Amino acid sequence: MFLFNSFLRLLQSIQTVPHMWVQNIFLLAEKIISYISNVYNFTIITKPGIKYTVIKNILLLFLLFFLIGCDTASEEAGNTRLQTSPQYKIAYNVLYDSKNDDYEIFAMDLDGSNKKNISKWKGVDWVYYAYKDKIYFISDRDTTHRIYFLYEMDANGNNVRKISDRRLRDSWFASRNDGQEFIINPHNSVDSLFNIIDTQDNLLSRLDTGLPFASDPLFSPDGQKVVFRGGTKKSKREKGFVDELYLINPDGSERTQLTHYPKEDTTAAWWAYKSGPPRWNQKENFISYQSIQNGKYSLYGVTPDGKKQWKLTGNSQEEGWHDWSNDGKLLAIEVFDPNQTQFDIALMDWKEKTLTVLTDTTYKYQQAPVFVESNNMN
Repeated sequence: MFLFNSFLRLLQSIQTVPHMWVQNIFLLAEKIISYISNVYNFTIITKPGIKYTVIKNILLLFLLFFLIGCDTASEEAGNTRLQTSPQYKIAYNVLYDSKNDDYEIFAMDLDGSNKKNISKWKGVDWVYYAYKDKIYFISDRDTTHRIYFLYEMDANGNNVRKISDRRLRDSWFASRNDGQEFIINPHNSVDSLFNIIDTQDNLLSRLDTGLPFASDPLFSPDGQKVVFRGGTKKSKREKGFVDELYLINPDGSERTQLTHYPKEDTTAAWWAYKSGPPRWNQKENFISYQSIQNGKYSLYGVTPDGKKQWKLTGNSQEEGWHDWSNDGKLLAIEVFDPNQTQFDIALMDWKEKTLTVLTDTTYKYQQAPVFVESNNMN
């Protein structure tokens, strides 16, 4: 009884609070009581000095607890969404000092603000991959110019660590198993096959694609397949070289050619990408790549089974290296003019198909964007 009287006093005090939602609760209670009175044909008795009856107060308590519960559940769901929906920045490569062949890694907000040099090393640092809030890049720091090794750093450019002592080719790479395993492309002085290593540089396996040329490996989202750029000739300088995308199992079995460059298209120079480094849209489950067709670099898509191949974008700019956000809603693209005099980073809203250029002409070469989670980034 003491608790009930306490609730009763609470409700009587709440009635004086001038909030619309409180008044709506009381109005709803009035309607419910009126309905109960009509259905069961009884009269609500009011005690002297108390405006609302026991039944009404019980209904009010029920409604208050119900609404508080809904509000709490909504707040918890909102907090969960904030925790599970990452905020992104874009990391990209800048030719910072052309005279000294100095490439730096920059990061910026999705609106192009807060551009910042996060690598700050006079040499070649080049980001090819990011997982969660870590950036993975090749670098010639601590060694000879343009001899590359694999490094990591956080999204602020701190905690730089050399991951592997294996010399690398200038190639894209990727990870699986929550960032615990990497597929890399070693320099031919080290190995002619893709290597799968862990974060401590232990060799887990080697992947033989069975092709004379193989580069830019990428794990499928589930880590069970590898898509890569391959060719039936060893070098682009060989007549008839065509790079295509292939899908293969990590053990080297079931290799499948995905792309088929149009035989009638002769607009590509010998060094140009016919099928560029692949990126995987996890949301819609297709693979994207750059390709020069009809004299213009554009982005194209292909399904993992290779049955469908199509032009992905209709932007007027030339399009090159690119990356998808994990939810597939955003596409960061390197865009440039036909004469390749200015390279910029642009962001495309995939649903609306709107493209916004984020960089300016401070630097000529701004390339190869990747999304990096920035929830804890200052």
